[in-house]
Amino acid sequence: VQLQASGGGSVQPGESLRLSCAASGFTLDYFAIGWFRQAPGKEREFVAAITWSGGSTYYADSVKGRFTISRDNAKNTVFLQMNSLKTEDTAVYHCAAEKGWATTRSEDYTYWGQGTLVTVSS
Repeated sequence: VQLQASGGGSVQPGESLRLSCAASGFTLDYFAIGWFRQAPGKEREFVAAITWSGGSTYYADSVKGRFTISRDNAKNTVFLQMNSLKTEDTAVYHCAAEKGWATTRSEDYTYWGQGTLVTVSS
């Protein structure tokens, strides 16, 4: 069971990135997926989550209106579209999976992937 986040990079403020979270060894069909991030010297924080069906999504206030989480179960992948990036979005982004309800708490997620670094700087 593995999750792999990818798509990070270095961008300027105002630009966009799309992160992907791909699963291997299991199907994401019945898993809620959450994105979390951790900036240097800070605690991990919730970014966005999506239910297994994709019918409901949840966002941190800091990214609402700028980030969009979506999933393509046929491709076994969840996406995080990040627009209008700000310097404060700089962090390592992790995706996590849990068979059950989507939540905003990192402790509720069982499976974690290695993160992908997003750097927003002018």
